[in-house]
Amino acid sequence: MSLINTEIKPFKAQAYKDGQFVEVTDATLKGKWSVVVFYPADFTFVCPTELEDLADHNEQFQKLGVDIYAVSTDTHFAHKAWHDTSDAIKKVKYTMIGDPTGAITRNFDVMIEEEGLALRGTFLINPEGQIKLCEIHDNGIGRDASELLRKVKAAQYVASHPGEVCPAKWQEGDKTLKPSLSLVGKI
Repeated sequence: MSLINTEIKPFKAQAYKDGQFVEVTDATLKGKWSVVVFYPADFTFVCPTELEDLADHNEQFQKLGVDIYAVSTDTHFAHKAWHDTSDAIKKVKYTMIGDPTGAITRNFDVMIEEEGLALRGTFLINPEGQIKLCEIHDNGIGRDASELLRKVKAAQYVASHPGEVCPAKWQEGDKTLKPSLSLVGKI
């Protein structure tokens, strides 16, 4: 069963953000667009490159009204320690959620049970709390924040323009499609 268009499941967790420990719940993610990015573990290799890339694009996400949440099965204490010691992670201004029980990771179907770690899962959640984008990668494949940003813009466009869809490689300002009988076989 796909998670697309399903509502996020209830959760409550501790997180690290802006030098503080904060509580984050499913309600925190509602009311605006959210990107939830799962990664295997702090103090690893591909993970800091991804989180740094998101940090470098965070201002662009914020301009779109999108909050970023990074989640691993580490604790919020480990997130703080990583933030304090890694030049890449020091750039992170978005929320880093600790999920040591794996409950959130399981809610999003990205838990590797035999390892107690998350797959590289990316989820876009609309203001109503529905999952609109779900991508899950093997842990050896890093993600690109600029491609995610393009997909966020497409999802927001589609949400605000009922009846239109964004074709492959769509960029903000490009033409969209209006599915209809007259388009069948003409694309």
